Amino acid sequence: MTLAVFDVDGVLADVAHRRHHLTGARRSWDAFFAAAGDDPPLGVGVALALRAHSAGHDVVYLSGRPERLRRDTERWLSRHGLPYGDVLLRPDADYSPAARLKLAGLRRLTRRDDIGLFVDDDAWVVDVVRAAHPPLVTGRVVLADWQPGGPRVRRSLHQAQERFGRT
Repeated sequence: MTLAVFDVDGVLADVAHRRHHLTGARRSWDAFFAAAGDDPPLGVGVALALRAHSAGHDVVYLSGRPERLRRDTERWLSRHGLPYGDVLLRPDADYSPAARLKLAGLRRLTRRDDIGLFVDDDAWVVDVVRAAHPPLVTGRVVLADWQPGGPRVRRSLHQAQERFGRT
């Protein structure tokens, strides 16, 4: 089976309403993650996941969200009609950069199946995946650029992912 691997935040889930928790000197990771259940879905990402599933791909969710959010993440995916699939999350005490985390996750996945599609909103993650040798993705690698708030929101998420190892 071929896999379609999707990030969650900024790809399927609109995080714009909780971005303010990551800006300024008083970041509140607890508040940022507590509000994740209220994320509206991003229609473009959801449609892409549904199309991939309809085309016969097994869908996998590879997110930098901490493991303690597993139940909330699985409920959110189900509530918004996303295909059932494995959910791979960051271990709670792991603060490694998102690119390292995602590469490790993709390498584990390639041991069992080919990855035909990978979608992430972090340009650095996408660049690292595209540059991986041997290639980790046999099909398309997509930079998700449909998060409302565009570069401003992506910049906040990138900082959270790469500098603080949090999402």
